[in-house]
Amino acid sequence: MQPEEMRTILITGCSSGIGYACAHGLRERGYRVFASARKPEDVERLSSEGLEALRLDLDDPATIRDAVDRVLSRTQGQLYALFNNGAYTQVGAVEDLSRAVLRAQLETNLLGWHELTCRLIPIMRHQGYGRIVQNSSILGLTTLAYRGAYVASKFALEGLTDTLRLELAGSGIQVSLIEPGPIKSRIRANSYEKFRAHIDREHSPHREQYRAVEKRLLRERAVQPFTLPPQAVLKKLIHALESPRPKPRYYVTVPTYLFGGLRRVLSSRGLDRVLRWISDSGSR
Repeated sequence: MQPEEMRTILITGCSSGIGYACAHGLRERGYRVFASARKPEDVERLSSEGLEALRLDLDDPATIRDAVDRVLSRTQGQLYALFNNGAYTQVGAVEDLSRAVLRAQLETNLLGWHELTCRLIPIMRHQGYGRIVQNSSILGLTTLAYRGAYVASKFALEGLTDTLRLELAGSGIQVSLIEPGPIKSRIRANSYEKFRAHIDREHSPHREQYRAVEKRLLRERAVQPFTLPPQAVLKKLIHALESPRPKPRYYVTVPTYLFGGLRRVLSSRGLDRVLRWISDSGSR
């Protein structure tokens, strides 16, 4: 762990959920937190809560560049850690995803993270230390029906991050993945908006299944067992930031541990049967 004055961290996606909880939790722990959000009104709200907030839209390279420049200008060109978190879920059957919709999912959940990370790696290399923590998902380990776009972004993120960890060995930069299962957040409401905007539900061969998907997304209560508050991710993030030997992967929630184990012991067909059963159960 670096001296306290070095404990600066940039977090993306802080308007709500995991990013919001981690920004406040780390600030209370003594970190200097740069909390970023896409919407100006969220940046203003975060600033009013005492965070050093700035605008960063993962789809906009100009805001990524500006956010990095602003952070480094306030820290004399140093940064201890980056927590990539901002993302959304595009729901829809794979055959109903247009190229543009799939590209948009990857722009936010993968390519924006990649650009931001690559802008900060030279800073960490120069100072000889740093932590990069990527907030992946249980759907970076396995898949579920009607989550193809999100799954593609998280599977790609996992592969890119594993490769990055190998390439940064010996540099002093530690790289970790956090893989949450169901966490209380606004992601279901945001998913519904994207689903309505981008999927032609009535002309799809999956229209009957989509009715069940809509019903699930509109439920206000947690629809899955073992759902945890976002502070569960904060606990693992602290370990990834402070341990002398951070883990390559951190599971969060019982389903992530369960599916991590099932993926190792079941055949592909066996795992498919389990995943189909879960998808069918969620539709009822």
